[in-house]
Amino acid sequence: MTPHAPHAPYADPAAGAAVKAADRAHVFHSWSAQGLIDPLAVAGAEGAYFWDYDGNRYLDFTSGLVYTNIGYQHPTVVAAIQEQAGKLATFAPAFAIEARSEAARLIAERTPGDLDKIFFTNGGAEAVENAIRMARLHTGRPKVLSAYRSYHGATSTAINLTGDPRRWPSDNGSAGVVHFWAPFLYRSPFYAETEAEECARALQHLEDTIAFEGPAAVAAIILETVPGTAGIMTPPPGYLAGVREICDRYGIVFVLDEVMAGFGRTGAWFAADHFDVVPDLLTFAKGVNSGYVPLGGVAISAEIAATFETRPYPGGLTYSGHPLACAAAVATIGVMEDEKVVENAARIGETVLGPGLRELAERHPSVGEVRGLGAFWALELVRNRETREPLVPYNASGEANAPMAAFGAAAKKRGLWPFINMNRTHAVPACNVTEAEAKEGLAALDIALAVADEHTV
Repeated sequence: MTPHAPHAPYADPAAGAAVKAADRAHVFHSWSAQGLIDPLAVAGAEGAYFWDYDGNRYLDFTSGLVYTNIGYQHPTVVAAIQEQAGKLATFAPAFAIEARSEAARLIAERTPGDLDKIFFTNGGAEAVENAIRMARLHTGRPKVLSAYRSYHGATSTAINLTGDPRRWPSDNGSAGVVHFWAPFLYRSPFYAETEAEECARALQHLEDTIAFEGPAAVAAIILETVPGTAGIMTPPPGYLAGVREICDRYGIVFVLDEVMAGFGRTGAWFAADHFDVVPDLLTFAKGVNSGYVPLGGVAISAEIAATFETRPYPGGLTYSGHPLACAAAVATIGVMEDEKVVENAARIGETVLGPGLRELAERHPSVGEVRGLGAFWALELVRNRETREPLVPYNASGEANAPMAAFGAAAKKRGLWPFINMNRTHAVPACNVTEAEAKEGLAALDIALAVADEHTV
């Protein structure tokens, strides 16, 4: 479990001001209008908490960007990185080194089915890029199908696969990507009233999309097993199995993106384990080593690996399987096993987060739906429960986003750092969060939701 909640050290506002000044002078931040942001200067972090230079401590209900699955500064992983740095800090990817080999072995042991070959990248977007390249080369086909309400990364192919507004400025329309609607009963595009209807109609829609795009032109279908940033929409029973059957029938490569959902986040090593489905390719990153050193990768089926047995795979990265990152992965997987982190995520989701969030929904009219599993939950915030009108418009900014901004400010005032995306807040703490920490977060959410309630009708 995480260490006892640390106290923020003594305040040092002058040091914080210097950090902020250097940031504002020289750091170019992602996804931001540079002159409109005010990044918090962080002084330190431990377990499920971080703190600023003014002595304010926050319970992190974002896990960074949903990657610190074992929390911050776990001493075992920090020591492993230090030890690896003293032994072999870096080495080129064409060689066999102990940390890389062991990390690949441990990951392959936990991936579903025969996904026993591991191609290492530096993060999730590069994992998606290479998975799609493998699928296209394996099939000799150009097109890839991906869902609206998805996020697959910000590199060239990955951003075109993405199904949310972050794609729009970079959507060049020439990447061979076709989007379709995946199931989401609360906001069903299929006018379904039950999960069974949503599943059946979503699968029919996917079949129709393939038919009109030309089955012989489709290389791959990529799905987040449980979509993350887009809203944590757990697929209905039978959906992923249905997609697997469609892929088998048309010779399409099935890619599951587990960059966010993998490595314990859903209360299983991989979210695919909940659905008894084995993809042809599985992408991972984030939780593989809790982001202590950047690492991602693709787990590859035997059939696709065989394609490149005598044919060179035309892709690679200078830092593929970096020793420090791989050592961190080995240590992280060991910690997750020894401390039963995956089991803790499942238990906390079932006994604390799930029931607690549903209880909040009963009392707060701003909560339209609660959904999730493990340490992976979303609250859909609405202006009106009957009409399901979102609390703020789709992709809102500025004044239109004021209700969510007010909610976020209220949470931070109570010492909770919330995950906010559009009209949702996600409860995604470290997978080794304690029961007391989870309840602390729920109590802060309770107060912040009262602010959101003020904007309901």
